[in-house]
Amino acid sequence: LPAVYSLDGLLVFGLLLVCTCAYLRKVPRLKAWLLCEKRGVWGVFYKAAVIGTRLHVAVAISCVLMAFYVLVVK
Repeated sequence: LPAVYSLDGLLVFGLLLVCTCAYLRKVPRLKAWLLCEKRGVWGVFYKAAVIGTRLHVAVAISCVLMAFYVLVVK
């Protein structure tokens, strides 16, 4: 549980959230069910999906860099 409170743990969690929501946005039934709200708690998932689809190159590069950091540096 201490990894949740570290900066690299939060970055990994954020990247996983963005990548997962962007993937779920491509599935039609899940998009209509999970990502239909734009406000509130469910709006966080919608916004993460929008970030993942619009900035897919930057998100992919940051995922590769974070994987390198977690596997090699840390």
